Amino acid sequence: MRKFVSLIAYFILFQTYAQDNKTVSWINENAIKIEDANPDTNLTIFNNNIPQKFADAKIFGFGEATHQGKEFFDLKAKFFKYLVENEGVKVFIMEDSYTSEAGINEWISGGKGNTESIARNFSIGFWYCKEVVDLLQWMRNYNLDKTKDEQIRFYGMDMQVVKKINEEIRSVVKKYTIPVSEELLLVVDNCVEKEVDFYGASTNWADIQTPRLNEVENILIDFRKNIKDENIDDLNSAIRALNYVSQYTYFVQNHYSQDRDLKMFENAKWIIENKSKNGKAFIWAHNEHINNFKAGNYSTRKIYNLGKRLKEYYKNDYYSVGFDFGTGTQAGYFSNKDEKPSWKKVELNKPYAKTYAETFIEAKDDIYFIDMNKALEGNSSDFFRKKSKQIVAGGGGFDPKKNYLYNKKFSEMYDGLIFVKNITLPTNNLIAK
Repeated sequence: MRKFVSLIAYFILFQTYAQDNKTVSWINENAIKIEDANPDTNLTIFNNNIPQKFADAKIFGFGEATHQGKEFFDLKAKFFKYLVENEGVKVFIMEDSYTSEAGINEWISGGKGNTESIARNFSIGFWYCKEVVDLLQWMRNYNLDKTKDEQIRFYGMDMQVVKKINEEIRSVVKKYTIPVSEELLLVVDNCVEKEVDFYGASTNWADIQTPRLNEVENILIDFRKNIKDENIDDLNSAIRALNYVSQYTYFVQNHYSQDRDLKMFENAKWIIENKSKNGKAFIWAHNEHINNFKAGNYSTRKIYNLGKRLKEYYKNDYYSVGFDFGTGTQAGYFSNKDEKPSWKKVELNKPYAKTYAETFIEAKDDIYFIDMNKALEGNSSDFFRKKSKQIVAGGGGFDPKKNYLYNKKFSEMYDGLIFVKNITLPTNNLIAK
């Protein structure tokens, strides 16, 4: 009996090894090599082998397996520049807040400031790094000789941070003497200042506040009907800002990741439909936000992630690109015994077992792009359809004791995949220019 079990185990191991070898051979023959992770070099090979679905798409969601990957950031910047120069994409949407927009758009349009001061506009600390700020510098340089209509514009789709939005609304109300009562303005103040209690008991706080916020919105909309054209942008901005406050208020009561994704979808959709003249946009976020997961719910309340909603609404106009990696340096916010939590570096010297990366790293190229449509038509389609593990590290970074390994089916998640054999940490020391 023991010999029989050993024989079965050997057969399964052999079959797995053979399938992985077949997959590696398929990747070597069909994946599109990306020459390097330098954000300022051209995507020559990709441009000569561009997947048809990518070429036909209008909205591009680019993820990252972790918020701590320099190569992920640089490659996303590289693809954004390619899409600006070759596909006319001028709308850049980020996993960041509305409050970041004004300062960043002023700077990339030629305003005062430097690379250090501009980074302070971000509400998410992971973007405070040289790789992201260098991309903003590129946007600024691109915009300098362009008309306003031709310029790249930056937008935040997240609603987790609404700090000082109430001041913007108060300023517009005062400037145009809009009949919003102090009582209603205090409601806006309170909603902005309310903190999310992720571990608290359920509450109906948003149900109480939302009708009052709707009153403010209705007053602003009515007032806008009779305002002069040269002032319309102020009213539109105030109404949009108030909408983020309403979304944040909803999130205070419904603080699940999928509720956050629902609001990010609503915001991304509004930005695409109101700010993109050609319906094209680039979306920068985590893999878990941009993927178009097709099987089942993330939530029993039938609230899905951003990418699934984008795929259902825009269909093939939306193309999602996920990232995976094999080895490299990561960081995590965790503590060892008798230590206070702090950020620590983590070295991954080889991929975890039973992950996609364990197979991907055996391919010949250091960085490559897989078009999932082509992969599912190839002789290794079963590999991409089966569940394997992938590292998913979010806001807290990577803790090796917890692994953060999740079962995935890449065939269901992404239209395209970029694999990077080795990643390093972003450059966080910004030097003013």
